[in-house]
Amino acid sequence: MSEVAYISNVRIERRRGPLRLAYLPGEANPVTFSVHGNIAKHYGVDENAIGESHAATLDYVVAAVGG
Repeated sequence: MSEVAYISNVRIERRRGPLRLAYLPGEANPVTFSVHGNIAKHYGVDENAIGESHAATLDYVVAAVGG
């Protein structure tokens, strides 16, 4: 087995409901994750209760694969 090439040190801070901050290597500021639109509706989340909508983790995964 080869040596480990990289370990990603990530910290997630949950704010309320699906709203959370991810502290990622290489980013000076935390990345905000939440839900929006149809994703919020699917999970029964009232976007007004969160106060703001942001990209979901799914959006970041799709962007990473496409990039």
